[in-house]
Amino acid sequence: MEYPPNNTLYINNLSEKVKKNELRDSLIAVFKQFGEIKSVMCFRTLRMRGQAHVIFTKLESARSAKDALNGFPFYEKPMRIQFAREDSDTIAKEKGTYIKREPQYLLNKVVKKPKRNRREGNGEGPAPPNKILFCTNLPDTATTDMLEILFNQFQGLKDIRMVPNRPGIAFVEFDSDSLAIPARSALNNFKITPDHIMRVDYAKK
Repeated sequence: MEYPPNNTLYINNLSEKVKKNELRDSLIAVFKQFGEIKSVMCFRTLRMRGQAHVIFTKLESARSAKDALNGFPFYEKPMRIQFAREDSDTIAKEKGTYIKREPQYLLNKVVKKPKRNRREGNGEGPAPPNKILFCTNLPDTATTDMLEILFNQFQGLKDIRMVPNRPGIAFVEFDSDSLAIPARSALNNFKITPDHIMRVDYAKK
């Protein structure tokens, strides 16, 4: 059944092998490009595993995310996305329509983690900033569309190039060095599948 558009997206067919906190962080990384996220709900019970809610501040953001990501391969399984049956408690409280009921899931609020300086504790440190990023340890099934979903949330994305006959690596180019830095910081060591932690470095000049 297709429910009327609202701020909350219901997502299923998610990998049940991924830990709840990791799943939440990965959902945030993929969905935040469409707008501000109020919270993410990951379901705790065995019967409800593999399901989640992503709640946006604005309805337009939820519409855009649903259109763009429905069927997107996430941990090697295509996400199934639809509008939730009813407003989340967070949105209902804002609208004044909230009715208290027994909680059926664990609500995980989005918490912005402080960025760590990746140069610390690294003898060599990363290569000097470059507008071209070198991505390695990608799954063989990785495509430019998959990488575009991840990198398009950052300003200045210019081009994505897979390397012919070399699965698992790609180049992502931005308009300038300064625009590439946030993407590298956010997505380096991003767990793109349960078995692949994407490595993002600056390409050698």
